[in-house]
Amino acid sequence: MSHEEEPQALEKAPQPSSGLVVAVADPVQNPGLPPHRERMTDKDPAAMNRAVRTVYTLFYISLAASLWAVAAYMLFPIESGDFGEIRSNNLFIGLGIGFALLTIGIAAIHWSKAIMPDKEHIEARHSTRGKESTREAAVDVFREANEESGFGRRTAIRGGLIAAVVASIVPGVTLFRGLAPHSSEEKPLAGDPVALLKHTMWKEGERLAHDPSGLPIRAADIALGSAVHVMPESLKDVDHLDGYLEEKAKAIVLLMRLLPEQLPAEYNRLDWSYDGIVAYSKVCTHVGCPVALYEQQTHHLLCPCHQSQFDVSRGAEVIFGPAARPLPQLPITVDADGYLIAKSDFEEPVGPSFWERH
Repeated sequence: MSHEEEPQALEKAPQPSSGLVVAVADPVQNPGLPPHRERMTDKDPAAMNRAVRTVYTLFYISLAASLWAVAAYMLFPIESGDFGEIRSNNLFIGLGIGFALLTIGIAAIHWSKAIMPDKEHIEARHSTRGKESTREAAVDVFREANEESGFGRRTAIRGGLIAAVVASIVPGVTLFRGLAPHSSEEKPLAGDPVALLKHTMWKEGERLAHDPSGLPIRAADIALGSAVHVMPESLKDVDHLDGYLEEKAKAIVLLMRLLPEQLPAEYNRLDWSYDGIVAYSKVCTHVGCPVALYEQQTHHLLCPCHQSQFDVSRGAEVIFGPAARPLPQLPITVDADGYLIAKSDFEEPVGPSFWERH
């Protein structure tokens, strides 16, 4: 194509489409804002005072409802397990919390509709950072809004709102108390987690048994390098309704056999082991996961949850991971029949380290 023909070719090329844009001769005009109608509280100071009293009264009613929810938690205890008491507890606590939140909402809406300024304002938005003068003006807008809303100067409303909101949280915090165990005459230690974790079913003379069969273990049957999952022999006689799982969760033990010379005295309580056989709690001291992976060549125990590692040859001390202390050791020996038995219970609480140690 010659140079003389190129301008003609460009003129014949397709031109960009205007899309869906349609120019109309009579576009819809912006109607603007409707005429402002004054509220009764704007025209009558007495009506404004009544609205203020209504708002802070609702806030204080909310405060009373929150306190009632806390009182209902105490007046209708559920520790007995009676379905009637549980139903009453749920009903009255729920009514208190629901009414407390409802009155806060009603008061806030009435405050905004009857007391705060009823001005309409349109502000154009833009996506770029404003000028410093614009940002300062925005701060002034917030300051003016605070003055116009009356939050800073209407102390009755402000105090009522703060008290109602704070009190509305109290019932929820109180309900957490119901998640904790409670002590009783039959179970005096039920409310003390440290004591519950410090004392397990292990006691002097308690035979070590296979988990889950419950068959007692002879020392001669433990092979070198093996790891055996262990529970107290008497645990098999505990019913599930009487706390079988809870007792097992505290008392589970991992039994391992090393050569006696692989247990140096400077790191181990040799009188707590028997012929190279040692027993440690299976509950990780990080967050309580089961430590069940044993590497017989290195004598390391691994927690699969967060990879804490414990060296069995050095008193199950932590050699890697987030665990903060060694696994508690169960003192063991053998009885006259050659069966492995416990010499006592653990001497420290089993499980995570955040429990206080005694």
